[in-house]
Amino acid sequence: MKKFMTEAYLDPVKAEEHKTAGNEKFKAGDFPGAIKEFEEGLRRNPKNVNLYSNRSMTYVKLMEPVQGLRDADKCIELDPNFIKGYARKGACHHLLKEYHKAMKAYESGLEIDPSNKECMEGKQKTLYTINTTAHAGQGNPDDDAERQRHAMADPEI
Repeated sequence: MKKFMTEAYLDPVKAEEHKTAGNEKFKAGDFPGAIKEFEEGLRRNPKNVNLYSNRSMTYVKLMEPVQGLRDADKCIELDPNFIKGYARKGACHHLLKEYHKAMKAYESGLEIDPSNKECMEGKQKTLYTINTTAHAGQGNPDDDAERQRHAMADPEI
């Protein structure tokens, strides 16, 4: 019965309506309202990559990169050639100060489309941040300690 009710609720047309409403709320700066619209759209069409991408970007705007990262990963899972998924993933890792992962995500997107503006700009921003924090952090031991704690918590390092 539950499966029947869930399937009966699916409606790609209504999902697009919620996506459009969410985009309008996003442009107006109503990020919590946009999240609600995108979530409703995903309930209507859970395979819509653009809804995951839009919700991921909204989470970035709300400074909640962990939730945004989940949506970016879902984009890539549903469509490995969806470049915005890699751009969103890079932005989330950048916010988490996981610059090596951000670079990897942007580079993966650029392998698919070497001229993608969003991935190129994200990669440049990450490189700039790496370079400025490397030079600026030389005199601040608190920054070094924080970086070391973060690095030690990351199993890839």
